[in-house]
Amino acid sequence: MELWDLYTEDRQLTGNTHIRGEELPDGAYHLVVHVWIRNQKGEYLISQRSANRPTFPLMWECVGGSVVKGETSLQGAIREAKEEVGIDLSDDDGKLVFSKTRKTIDSKKFNDILDVWLFEYNGEVNLSEATTDEVAQIKWMTCQEIQSLYESQQLVQTLGYFFDTEEMRVL
Repeated sequence: MELWDLYTEDRQLTGNTHIRGEELPDGAYHLVVHVWIRNQKGEYLISQRSANRPTFPLMWECVGGSVVKGETSLQGAIREAKEEVGIDLSDDDGKLVFSKTRKTIDSKKFNDILDVWLFEYNGEVNLSEATTDEVAQIKWMTCQEIQSLYESQQLVQTLGYFFDTEEMRVL
């Protein structure tokens, strides 16, 4: 059972806890992180979701997930990277690129606060070091390759902000 801290729309902790999978109470939000990992060549580590994932199976995405009870956004980002792709990121290598509150996506209640992180990482990547089976495969990709995945609807479509965020790209 995964527990989340609940927040107000303006990111204040409410002191209440939520069980993942249950409907969020009205006016309550949970914290989610997207973690973009970029190497010195300007490529991004992109992961393909496992076929057993309940949403977006076999689609490509960045590392990400819900921040669990007691974690900060940065701690959640680092944990998600270890769980999903088996790499240890350093606090010092991460930068919060932007944050966005999402009430609905495609008319569905979402109620999350999304923090998007960018980490510089040039170490080895070995998917066998991941602590979950959420990811089928990983690849380093250029912005153009990611754009092609997005246009062919093989990239999770909620990641479209990547193409509008100047700080994400090496030009």
